[in-house]
Amino acid sequence: MLKQTDQFHGSDLEKVEEIYGIRREDIRPFASNVNPFGLSGQVKTALAEHMDVISDYPDREYKELKEAIHTYTGVDTEYILPGSGVTELIVTFIHTIKPKKTIVIEPTYSEYKRDLKEIKSEILDHVLQEKDDFKLNVEDLITKIDDSMDMVILCNPNNPTSTCISLEQLKALTEHCKKTSTFLLVDETYIEFIRKPETVSALSLVKDYNNLLVLRGVSKFFAAPGLRLGYGCTSNTKLLHYINKHSNPWSINSIAAYAGPLLFKDTDYINKTRDQIALEQNLVCSALRLHKTLKVFPPATNFVLVKLLDKNITADQVFEHCIKKGLMIRDCSNFTGLSNKYIRFCFLSPEDDDLLVNTLLEIL
Repeated sequence: MLKQTDQFHGSDLEKVEEIYGIRREDIRPFASNVNPFGLSGQVKTALAEHMDVISDYPDREYKELKEAIHTYTGVDTEYILPGSGVTELIVTFIHTIKPKKTIVIEPTYSEYKRDLKEIKSEILDHVLQEKDDFKLNVEDLITKIDDSMDMVILCNPNNPTSTCISLEQLKALTEHCKKTSTFLLVDETYIEFIRKPETVSALSLVKDYNNLLVLRGVSKFFAAPGLRLGYGCTSNTKLLHYINKHSNPWSINSIAAYAGPLLFKDTDYINKTRDQIALEQNLVCSALRLHKTLKVFPPATNFVLVKLLDKNITADQVFEHCIKKGLMIRDCSNFTGLSNKYIRFCFLSPEDDDLLVNTLLEIL
């Protein structure tokens, strides 16, 4: 039975509705990290006019979708693996490679470890440090990667710390992993919220490093979690051939296959989102930094990690205070390397963000 002390993920609106008696439609989802603009208007219109695509089988090669991803990312179509969301692709890569020994950069998304545990991989935590503002020290990480390491998993930008490493650092890490025959899996779920994602993305390295796997999806930036669409990029043709040979046909439904290319082409939506997030990121963090009861860690993407400095206040208390006003933030106490003094929330509309800041300051 659910209790009020349970911790909630950003998608747990039904659970919050059950416990607190707040209709999910009335909850402002600051824990979801989803684009506040919602689904692209152009895509909504196109889908409404072309719902008949559901009556057809999608192209099992997904040629149009791959070509759209190529145009959007610059990655060769032969290196693109579409999938039913990033989570499915994580499962696919981990269960195909079956790493015996894996480094996971923590704190981070819990699904990596779940799948690694299923294949009984030995997991080594590389925990980011508060003294470094939770930024990854790549040189330090490299010293821990030797020939015994089969895989390194990095979320960049990282969830929940909202920290990011540069393309130059990624290249150094990828190069070292190649020397030790180690796969590097980079999850770029949140990278598109950055104004110039190409400066921190690993996609430009894909063609030169066949030990590199890069994942992206449409759930967060394109506000389409229900579409279940993602893609992996790697130049390891042997790996891709094996996955394609053993995967189920039509793993992506016809609606997702149709909508994907439309999402990637809506440049107005893309630019509008990046501008809005950058503005709200600056305004919200500047307002909170004025208060000595909080430590605001510099955010790279559309959410921010905050430490509660008042010894009498904990993350679950702040969650309770906010949710009773219909504002759902993330209590980060169950992340490895964090405690009950950390919360995370994303940036929504100016009105919603103002409401959250004022609500936080009532208790902090």
